[in-house]
Amino acid sequence: MRNYPVIAWVRHIFYDLRPFLRQYIVEDDLEGTPYSFAARNLIYNRAQGKSDTQPLGTERNVREDGYTWVCHSMAPSAKPDKKPRVTIGNEQSSQPYNASLLNISAMSFGALSGRAIEALNKGASIGGFYHDTGEGGLSKYHKKHGGDIVWELGTGYFGCRDKQGRFDPKQFADQAQIEQVKMTEIKLSQGAKPGHGGMLPGSKVTQEIANARQVPIHQDCLSPSGHSAFSTPIELLEFAQNMRQLSGNKPVGLKLCVGMPHEVMALGKAMLSTGIYPDFIVVDGAEGGTGAAPSELSDWVGMPLEDGLVMMQNMLVGTGLRKHIKLGASGKIYNGMGMAKHIALGADWCNAARAFMFSIGCVQARRCDKGTCPTGIATQDPQRQRSLDIDIQSERAARFHAKTLSALAEIVGSSGVIHPSELNPHQIITRVNAAQSKSIIDIHPLLPANSLLDAPKDTAYGDWWEAASPDTFKPIKDITQAMGKTLSAHNRGHY
Repeated sequence: MRNYPVIAWVRHIFYDLRPFLRQYIVEDDLEGTPYSFAARNLIYNRAQGKSDTQPLGTERNVREDGYTWVCHSMAPSAKPDKKPRVTIGNEQSSQPYNASLLNISAMSFGALSGRAIEALNKGASIGGFYHDTGEGGLSKYHKKHGGDIVWELGTGYFGCRDKQGRFDPKQFADQAQIEQVKMTEIKLSQGAKPGHGGMLPGSKVTQEIANARQVPIHQDCLSPSGHSAFSTPIELLEFAQNMRQLSGNKPVGLKLCVGMPHEVMALGKAMLSTGIYPDFIVVDGAEGGTGAAPSELSDWVGMPLEDGLVMMQNMLVGTGLRKHIKLGASGKIYNGMGMAKHIALGADWCNAARAFMFSIGCVQARRCDKGTCPTGIATQDPQRQRSLDIDIQSERAARFHAKTLSALAEIVGSSGVIHPSELNPHQIITRVNAAQSKSIIDIHPLLPANSLLDAPKDTAYGDWWEAASPDTFKPIKDITQAMGKTLSAHNRGHY
């Protein structure tokens, strides 16, 4: 700036414009991150009712590592289910919920604007799917259009907290028992920033956000990194059971990005010890999104969805608990193929956040953390929110949902089955190198039923199982060797 001020200013301008220039001019259709142009364009076309067909064949390199495909059948099904649903709720709940297989993942009011929340919830109402509130509380915008709600509670207990920030049972019961709330969910962590709390600066805590979160206006709003209502696996399940009872026996679940394997095993041991079963567990992948996160956490902490889902599935099957608990999958899912792959791996349904943001107009400007979102979605600026037409965008969210399920049905039908739950992991093939491909079940072997109870040492999780206790999230034995054995098994394709 001192030596060449004009050139320096030009540099600053191009530096600011670089993400947009790359996104629209430089990048190939399949290169962009976190979502490629091809992915965004598919969502836009489906949301707007435009053609989503592809002329002249795939643009993907079918010889590159990681390319994945579905094995089709010589006898395809003529009438696959185009509106598949799953019933969530075990014998410990009296109000099971019949959910769509694609729903809106957790996004808080505060991170998203009131108009964006309205558009998403109205879309959920039109399309017959649920809308997860995120941890920012159950706002008036969530309630306005009557779409099904899953109320998520994070470490701040927003919407049901006392003045010290602790869980308030009465406030929770008052909100959780309203008819629109179909299920409640305990957020243990999220993929984009696992193990990290957060703070909404006081300057962003408007009167509306303060009302939704039940925090003082214009004061910093803190989300601690951990929960104050429990500190052990057993206490977690007891808290979940308390939430279930306070909600009128509606389904209650957990949401987490998988981290330490022994903690997953400890959760299973706690269920066996107490006889308390959450109705569902949503596994969030480390590739998930957020408005703002430390780069190191977003890039390097947490287990990707595919790996985390398999580990959770193996724990539940290996302990004989799978029949009590449904599994959801969340993390960069935006099309029928993503849904088919994760359902084949064990998920009962899928959630999507950024894909639904795209459906209501997000252009991946990546200014979510600055409050200057140009489409009015991730901002509290009333002027910027004017661009978001709730009636139009809600229809687009519903249309994206319907067309994505229709695309899933095409895959399901080509596989020779009726319902996505009939898909099997051996039907999903992944290229591991230019000369070799493997079924995903060879890459992620699945445990036989009750194997962790009958012969844990014969599984890749034996040492993790021994290190787990229902009374603590800490390992009860040295897990250094367990880590080495697990990684070795993973490298041999037996993880």
